[in-house]
Amino acid sequence: MDIDLEKFFDRVHHERLVARLELRVKDPRLVQLIRRMLKAKVVMPDGVVAATEEGAPQGGPLSPLLSNIVLDELDRELARRGHRFVRYADDANIYVRSERAGQRVMASITRFIEGRLRLKVNAAKSAVARPEQRHFVGFTLRRRRRIEVKLSQRSRDRIDAKIRALTPRNWGRSFETCIKQVNQYLVGWVNFFGRSCTEEVAQNLRVLDGHIRRRLRALLLRQWKRRRSIVRRLIGLGAAKRAAWRGVYAGRRSTWVLSHAPIVETTLGLTYFQQRGLVSLEQIYLDLRRKLIAPAQLSLALGPLRAAKPATGVRD
Repeated sequence: MDIDLEKFFDRVHHERLVARLELRVKDPRLVQLIRRMLKAKVVMPDGVVAATEEGAPQGGPLSPLLSNIVLDELDRELARRGHRFVRYADDANIYVRSERAGQRVMASITRFIEGRLRLKVNAAKSAVARPEQRHFVGFTLRRRRRIEVKLSQRSRDRIDAKIRALTPRNWGRSFETCIKQVNQYLVGWVNFFGRSCTEEVAQNLRVLDGHIRRRLRALLLRQWKRRRSIVRRLIGLGAAKRAAWRGVYAGRRSTWVLSHAPIVETTLGLTYFQQRGLVSLEQIYLDLRRKLIAPAQLSLALGPLRAAKPATGVRD
């Protein structure tokens, strides 16, 4: 079950939220300050001032905390019913054994959310389906011999679109500047997704690395412009003269098609881009996996040793 709450931050019920705060927060001044923040009026672009009767300010420093306070009741209800679930902000996944059970639980939880919490379930974005068919904060799950955490189709489409935007057909600045911008995005992207995905994603990252290099090759060929210049550049990088002339002049081909020619792909290959500082998604991911797995393995290995008492007269 994939549940999405419609306009969650716009529909938070102030009195219910404040009532739950008062159960834990004993300082009335703090509660009153949060109430005033929730009730603060909004100034529209045209200067009109609108009163705020419900909802929480999205993007504010307290928004994530307030959302968890509001939905803590949902978490407790799901735990009370014995469901296996995961929730991040206003998105939640509940795992059941069959589609029929999912439909039944979906109807029951929808009644609880809309009746008890006074929120609205987004029927268009919510569904009962297999985990590998759904998108949850950028990931999708697949069960084989074990649970695999992979990139969702939406995440793959987004990075493809971003790479196209970072490597446009007409790049007017230096090639090094383009690689620098691509690196900045890739490092941040893989540090977010790579920490959660299982090792099955490495093959997808290898394919994506190859696609990025081809985009950069095509961009570089467009900067070199004429075929004669391209041949001379390739020869200067170590390509065989005869193969370079034949490969570049074999028919009328666009720079995108030419970027996949064997002589171009070999000369402007992995080593070429490594020397110019292009990062590898696959390599960063593998390094992250080693850093995450090695401490856990070391802890398991040293656990019995730490638990055992040292012999008399022998220091640990």
